[in-house]
Amino acid sequence: MMNQLIEKFPEQLISALDIGKKVKHEKRVNAYTQVVVSGLGGSGIGASIVQEYVYDKLKIPFIVNKEYFIPASVNKSTLFIACSYSGNTEETIHSVQLAKKAGAHIVCITSGGHLEQFALKNKFTLYLIPNGMPPRACLGYSLVQILFSLKNAGLLKTSFEKEIQGAIQLLQKSTKTIRQRGKKLAAQLFNKQIAIYTVAGREALAIRFRQQLNENSKVLCWHNVIPEMTHNEIVGWRINKPDVCTVYCYSKSDYSRNLTRMGILQKVTKSCQATQAQLVIEGNNFWEQCFYFIHFTDWVSVELAELYHHDAVEVKVIDHLKNQLSKK
Repeated sequence: MMNQLIEKFPEQLISALDIGKKVKHEKRVNAYTQVVVSGLGGSGIGASIVQEYVYDKLKIPFIVNKEYFIPASVNKSTLFIACSYSGNTEETIHSVQLAKKAGAHIVCITSGGHLEQFALKNKFTLYLIPNGMPPRACLGYSLVQILFSLKNAGLLKTSFEKEIQGAIQLLQKSTKTIRQRGKKLAAQLFNKQIAIYTVAGREALAIRFRQQLNENSKVLCWHNVIPEMTHNEIVGWRINKPDVCTVYCYSKSDYSRNLTRMGILQKVTKSCQATQAQLVIEGNNFWEQCFYFIHFTDWVSVELAELYHHDAVEVKVIDHLKNQLSKK
């Protein structure tokens, strides 16, 4: 099932754009003082990616909230976006109820559940996306609706739709190559501890990769970001680590000083006998690079799952956790 969902990722982006174009809500230009997006797991990572996209575009803070409570600054001038694929994520439901009490302007992104009912009951703007799939396989749906929420609120004026159309074309053209590259990288990662290293401005993508390895491949791994990690974690590379594969994720267009740091880091990890893997991100702009990376690393995660003979869809331990929580 996961293979089929990944194959249809370009189609998902097309559908996501169609959904977003049909939803309208009140514009309050110059009225908002901040944006807060609340969501976790597969429903929250899209907000983290958008946060990096708007870093140099929004004139107001963009906060990603991944817990039960909300910042004290949330008030009537806050655009509060609640994102839960199932509509039943208890942390998100709790936080959006608090946002309502604080008087925030609320937008809901979901496929149903309690969040849909909450939006309908209170007449909040609702972006309703297709249901019945694992949340992590629906990143395209939720992420694109966050962008439309910002656009429809009058906060985002960039032509992200055009860039996403270009990303769709890139994925459609490169599908076979992407999967072949994914299979090759998965073979490098098999039976290894995995360290994912990237540069500032791409951490959300590294987190997405790590999460897909966690959920689809059923493996533990870690990530870190340059330049920050070259001030601390690099010191940990002191002894031989032949059981570790370091994955360097970057684009040739990344800031030159960060790429220089990455080159030095590679020499350090190589001196500790760690396996080196390069993940060069394709694309001419943010969204082409973003969706190329997501599509590629999704394939890596399912190919690695196959090497371990794991079911990429199964997440029994999360189901067990939710069942235990429901009893308390």
